[in-house]
Amino acid sequence: MANLRLDALSAEIETNVTCALQEDIGSGDITAKLICANKMASAKVISRESGILAGAAWVDAVFQKIDPKVSVRWLVTDGQRVQPNDVLFELEGPARALLTGERTALNFLQLLSGVATKCRSYADRVEGTSVRLLDTRKTLPGLRLAQKYAVTCGGCHNHRIGLFDAFLIKENHIAACGGIREAVTAARRIAPEKPVEVEVENLLELDQALDAGADIIMLDELSLADMRTAVLTTAGRAKLEASGGINDSTLRPIAETGVDYISIGTLTKDVRAMDLSMRLKM
Repeated sequence: MANLRLDALSAEIETNVTCALQEDIGSGDITAKLICANKMASAKVISRESGILAGAAWVDAVFQKIDPKVSVRWLVTDGQRVQPNDVLFELEGPARALLTGERTALNFLQLLSGVATKCRSYADRVEGTSVRLLDTRKTLPGLRLAQKYAVTCGGCHNHRIGLFDAFLIKENHIAACGGIREAVTAARRIAPEKPVEVEVENLLELDQALDAGADIIMLDELSLADMRTAVLTTAGRAKLEASGGINDSTLRPIAETGVDYISIGTLTKDVRAMDLSMRLKM
């Protein structure tokens, strides 16, 4: 469960930006052609609310791809808290390029900053505990790595990236394999280097997962009392992850049971974009 690093995302950012610009510009920005091609302009982007910034590299890539003559000067960095009316970055370059790139650049920055802001609010609620808050695979199609990067900007952490980098053996997998031990044994045979996580729904299944040698055990909607029992029973033999029924009122009590992780789909699934605005000056 290593967090994504920005320096490993250059190819992903290029793909994201290429797709987004093709979607928006298509055969050409006909409105931008109202402006003389050689007319220069400047602009600044401000925040209209408080939050955590994320997504600067996507903004840079948008304007670089539209016109390398556009310069972007950042006044804040990813992971930094911003307040209403803060200037986030300034632009200089051909007016057409600034206007063509505005919406795509802000789309990335608003979404990813929204993710980071939500994550920071959750991370603040469990401050002082040892728990790590994890994202899930409940992401926007095509933007998983971008959203998972934004999660780290907000102080939370990444679960597995997809179906390829770790096993997560859930109820249906267990039924199809004939039991928890059978599923874990098959996983070790298929990819012995990959971590194996097993979802359990009660303390009996917890014992079975421990006996099978699972690396991580997901406690699916167990009561607080059962979670505390699970921590004592496990005694460090596996990592414990709480999942299901996580909300503002249950987050802190679950963290205080002593589980290692809490996974929360809402970190990336139910996100409100941060309100930003670009102001152009000719």
